[in-house]
Amino acid sequence: MTTLARWRASQVGGIKEKDRRPYLASDCDNLQEAEKWRRQIIGEISRKVAQIQNAGLGEFKLRDLNDEINKLLREKGHWEDRIQELGGPDYRKTGPKMLDSDGKEVPGNKGYKYFGAAKDLPGVRELFEQEPPAPPRKTRAELMKDIDADYYGYRDEDDGIIVPLEIEAEKQAIKAKVREWKEKQNRVKTGEMTEEEACGKEEELFSKDELAEVDDDGDADEGGSQDETSMDVTINELEKQHFIAHVPVPSQKDIEQALLHRKKLELIQRYASESLQEEETEARDMLGVS
Repeated sequence: MTTLARWRASQVGGIKEKDRRPYLASDCDNLQEAEKWRRQIIGEISRKVAQIQNAGLGEFKLRDLNDEINKLLREKGHWEDRIQELGGPDYRKTGPKMLDSDGKEVPGNKGYKYFGAAKDLPGVRELFEQEPPAPPRKTRAELMKDIDADYYGYRDEDDGIIVPLEIEAEKQAIKAKVREWKEKQNRVKTGEMTEEEACGKEEELFSKDELAEVDDDGDADEGGSQDETSMDVTINELEKQHFIAHVPVPSQKDIEQALLHRKKLELIQRYASESLQEEETEARDMLGVS
């Protein structure tokens, strides 16, 4: 049938011409027709989404189908806005998201989505494989928030462990130096080295008199000298010590008085007028009461 014959038949009433969807949603003024066109667009989107799942269609066909789906999604949004303008429901809030959830949107691409096999096309796969942005760097205030006295080692000696260990390490270091000094003195006596070679860096740490004094105390390595006994007593005293407060710690009575004074101030500020507060302050100043 020719176009003229179809038109003539539609005029007579023999054949009803198929309605075409308006190009612009604003041209439709009927709510029922607007909902009908929206349902028609949803059907077209469903068919094209089913077609684009076939990866054997080829790259160009897949790209064309993906463009058509995105175009239909935009058109569906226009019809939903028009339906809301005509007094219909808001499908953007209440409508199902099944069609949109099948697509994957590229960040920063203004809402363009890829469906089905189009997500695996050359150049598209790389868009979804972008590395996540680097975490934001911490500011100086955030870094300084966790820094306290423990960070600088101010309370390391309060645990009662490190000081005895340091004393023991110091004793062992002194014994090693004394033993080395004895060996050098023996070599000087036998003529294996001179006095200048024997007195090297030891003079920077210990003088001759100090080394000789430690040596004359009576074989500290073998029999347990008086210095070891005094050091053991010092270690025992340090082990008995506990936490050392570097700030004045208020007593329970001081805390109770401070809380009571704070509650009095709160009640005065809540119930007393400004003039009454000034009079009370003047009276306290005159009596010398804080």
